[in-house]
Amino acid sequence: MLKVVFALACHPDDIEFMMAGTLFLLKEKGCELHYMNLANGNCGTAELSYKEIVKTRRKEAEDAAKYLGAEYHAPLKNDIEVFYEDKIIRKVAAIIREIKPDIMLIPSLEDYMEDHMNTARIAVTAAFCRGMKNYIITPKRPLLNKDLTLYHALPYGLRDGMNKQIVPELFADISTVIDKKEKMLSLHKSQKVWLDKSQGLDAYLTTMKKMSDEVGKLSGRFKYAEGWRRHSHLGFSAKKSDPLSIILKGCISKNPEINKLCL
Repeated sequence: MLKVVFALACHPDDIEFMMAGTLFLLKEKGCELHYMNLANGNCGTAELSYKEIVKTRRKEAEDAAKYLGAEYHAPLKNDIEVFYEDKIIRKVAAIIREIKPDIMLIPSLEDYMEDHMNTARIAVTAAFCRGMKNYIITPKRPLLNKDLTLYHALPYGLRDGMNKQIVPELFADISTVIDKKEKMLSLHKSQKVWLDKSQGLDAYLTTMKKMSDEVGKLSGRFKYAEGWRRHSHLGFSAKKSDPLSIILKGCISKNPEINKLCL
């Protein structure tokens, strides 16, 4: 049965850094993919005007979604204006009801950046309300009464805001698609200079591969990997629902208690 996957991150290139490898694997398995950034990336420049950077980054994100083979959904907010608030939750809930996903890939609830964490919280609440008759969404969409499994990506840098390493429960082997992931990220050309300047990155493509390599080493099995943590099933799905592991069959962990979740 066709699985619908909704990747929702914050900024243009967030999906590429932390989720794209897994999405390419899911695409190879025949999944229908949806791609959305909650924010428009307007602060990702030290040179361009607001209109110029928003237009540039939208085009880059649209090109990336097309390269992935995913349906693109437009952003809703400016950077640094992504707050956990009712208005945006209602809008995201409407998109979820329209897409009808089986799987959502969303940011980590622990991250170095508030925009990322707020996006994760918004996604969780919007998904939780997918079948609530009296939760009025904008625009109106029919109720969605189906299991939905949420997976949190690792935070950018693989650590939380207190520099504590976040250890995933599931590892997706992206070794066969690392070149596609790199190509997809490279479509965000406007970010090379900005990320080098603002965050001291030694070339953003190299940084992405280093993180993928680090997660691969953490898995103890793969060359390059992306890590995932499954959100609680309560209010979302059956207790043992784990479609990502069933589809990709790439789940490992050295923690026996975590392994039980991956069966």
